[in-house]
Amino acid sequence: MSPVLAGVLQLLALAAALALAHRPLGDHMARVYSSKRHYAPEQWIYKAVGADPNAEMRWPAYLRSVLAFSAVSVFFLYLLQRLQGRLPGSLDFASIKPDQAFNTAASFVTNTDWQSYAGEQAMGPLVQTGGLAVQNFLSAAVGMAVAVALVRGFARSRTGELGNFWSDLVRGTVRVLLPLSVVAAIVLVACGVIQNFAGIHEVGQFGNGHGPGGQQQWNGGAVASQEAIKELGTNGGAYFNANSAHPFENPTPFSNLFEVFLILLVPLSLPRTFGRMVGSVRQGYAVLATMVTIWLGFTALMMWTEFGHHGPALQAAGGALEGKETRFGIGASAIFSVATTLTSTGAVNSSHSSYTGLGGAIQLLGMQLGEIAPGGVGSGLYGVLIMAIIAVFIAGLMVGRTPEYLGKKIGTREIKLAACYILITPALVLGFTALATALPTPGHSMSNVGAHGFSEVLYAYTSAGNNNGSAFAGLNANTQWFNTTTALAMLLGRFLPMVFVLALAGSLAEQRPVPATAGTLRTEKPLFAFLLVSTILIVTGLTYFPALALGPLAEGLAS
Repeated sequence: MSPVLAGVLQLLALAAALALAHRPLGDHMARVYSSKRHYAPEQWIYKAVGADPNAEMRWPAYLRSVLAFSAVSVFFLYLLQRLQGRLPGSLDFASIKPDQAFNTAASFVTNTDWQSYAGEQAMGPLVQTGGLAVQNFLSAAVGMAVAVALVRGFARSRTGELGNFWSDLVRGTVRVLLPLSVVAAIVLVACGVIQNFAGIHEVGQFGNGHGPGGQQQWNGGAVASQEAIKELGTNGGAYFNANSAHPFENPTPFSNLFEVFLILLVPLSLPRTFGRMVGSVRQGYAVLATMVTIWLGFTALMMWTEFGHHGPALQAAGGALEGKETRFGIGASAIFSVATTLTSTGAVNSSHSSYTGLGGAIQLLGMQLGEIAPGGVGSGLYGVLIMAIIAVFIAGLMVGRTPEYLGKKIGTREIKLAACYILITPALVLGFTALATALPTPGHSMSNVGAHGFSEVLYAYTSAGNNNGSAFAGLNANTQWFNTTTALAMLLGRFLPMVFVLALAGSLAEQRPVPATAGTLRTEKPLFAFLLVSTILIVTGLTYFPALALGPLAEGLAS
């Protein structure tokens, strides 16, 4: 079988599996967030934190709860890393230096999981499982809670109440992420992913056959359980430095495809949840069609540029195989790469820096879209709904009519909040990139010059500001400058957009529903999905094209 055909068949199998899971999981999440019942374990959690799960919150209270919970999470994860080496189970590991501990705490709490350290060498089992894996669940649940709050803003009228953050957080964790992760971990163990608490141990001597070799040390760990939520929660933080290219995390082609399935599972099911909660599944299908169109289009482009026989060397290799796992090949690596950059996952099974120049541009553009196709767990849904508001506003300008979406008028307040949402992340990404390339000290971290070196820096801040977490490689990000600035980009890129999302949700929930008329834009039709896709691509292209032209596009056109 040719590598191209193998890649296409894997993509078709993946799409079929996601289609089968879309409806049952989407309906389940709609029931979870609409239920008034609290199970006994959930009630124990509410009592422990002193929260009343039945108390409705307006958007300022909901936002304060999000920010307070996240601030406490950053503090405790930072403290856990600083105390490493003094705690049981971590005596073989040194404490993490302050700037790196701050970077890692910000990274995992914001669902970015950017890592400026080698996982198995720097982090002990206690920090890995008790700190990082816990945040993999909680940061994903926070994103889902904010998305559901925005959906309630569309679904409710004449009230500013958006639900209860603590109830949404606990339900998303206990009823959605936890059971799915248990099943996923069992499947991964069956595939050969390790799951133990053995720690560092000797596995024997290795040599060249002409004499004795040295002792080889290997890390054990609860990898399968962390791998499951790493992908399912679109986190991406790896137990091992090689991430999903490590055979202990991703041993077989089947496990590789299963991990991509986990990455896309919840984000592609949330449009169904949205449709059910607003009372029109067709609206959910329009959002889903937008996500799937961009995902399939980017995957096809990535396969074309990586399989494309650019020059004699690549023709002999059958494509751009450099930096890709031979266990998976070009097709599976391209599928994984697009899935992880179009979501906020950041997990990698290949070296993104070694992709062709145009392949690197696709990875960067996938993150710069706002990771909304399908995007991160929760953040992808609220991101694409913001873009839907922009698309409706543009359509309204074309026909001279006050724009409406799901029976809510998009007035001055709503469009200002939506505009602030789409402007804040590019300002962070491009601003920090400009500083890093203009100042002398950050440039010392670049291992390449010219267009590729610029792409390393642009990729780093694009990944941080959009809460992705993948790296382009070749950049020494473990410096005070990059640890501090990427942490700031992650925190501001995560929580400032949430301010605008929740304020918008509160504004929408206060409105009275507007009855549909003959002039109302039908947002459940294919025409609107086309308008939404066009809006996303045009807005992102106009924002980032100059930066892309200086980096990956210049490199790709010169090769």
